Amino acid sequence: MILTVTLNTALDITYRVRSLRPHASHRVSEVTERPGGKGVNVARVLAALGHEVTVTGFTGGATGRVVRERLASVPGVVDALVPVSGATRRTIAVVDSQTGDTTQLNEPGPTVTPTEWSAFQDAYEDLLPSASAVALCGSLPPGVPVGAYAGLVRTARAAGVPVLLDTSGEALRRGVAARPDIIKPNADELAELTGSHEPLRATQDARRRGAVAVVASLGPEGLLAITRDGRWRATPPASVRGNPTGAGDSVVAGLLSGLVEHLPWPDRLIRAVALSAATVAAPVAGEFDPGHYQELRARVTVTGEASAA
Repeated sequence: MILTVTLNTALDITYRVRSLRPHASHRVSEVTERPGGKGVNVARVLAALGHEVTVTGFTGGATGRVVRERLASVPGVVDALVPVSGATRRTIAVVDSQTGDTTQLNEPGPTVTPTEWSAFQDAYEDLLPSASAVALCGSLPPGVPVGAYAGLVRTARAAGVPVLLDTSGEALRRGVAARPDIIKPNADELAELTGSHEPLRATQDARRRGAVAVVASLGPEGLLAITRDGRWRATPPASVRGNPTGAGDSVVAGLLSGLVEHLPWPDRLIRAVALSAATVAAPVAGEFDPGHYQELRARVTVTGEASAA
């Protein structure tokens, strides 16, 4: 199975309005709720691709109960979340139906106690022997040490489990030094990590800091990957309008599924870009239409070269 870690799970709520205007009242035409947080979104996509997935992280309070109830109805996903006394956060996405633009509001999450953090680490270590790969995803809730991901990377590596890290800020800076197998920063996260706004230079610098492979997500321009096997750029067939919520998580799912299936890097990138574009185009955050995904997959362009043997 593939293990995804979401330390800051959420109940994702999407409101759709005709036109979003500041300082105005709005009539919501559609509301959807689903379990969320980056690793949960990754797990949902992996399950849709046919993989067995276990999700862990923290959950608590009335919102946490809703998350677990909704998660139980997702085929192929096993709930191994660790309870906390605080309440799981909510995230609000407001979609403007006229423009397709999305406004996102994210709560900080519950404060995690040292005892709860210790309980999670024990649960994580117990799950690793059954995992073919692990994804460490998203923000850290209050109370979790800023070096948490670095420690979780080292634990996975000690267990011989490949690990993908998808976070930002100081958590990413410390985590990359622990040598994760893959990191997946977006352009802003990459610039914050390296100080460079030039994608190729920044991606090379991020890899020198410790990551075995760096896959930079460049939004509508696709993905740039620098690995020990080579360097590639994968580009979607055209700019896709819609809700970008969950698009980066679909990239992670594409990369992680490709890793456990032992696909060549170009094929992993094609899958990741197509999943991301299909997610943006879907009406509900974190969903994708399988038919649209297959159509996009056939039209993704990959350029680059493998490293010399």
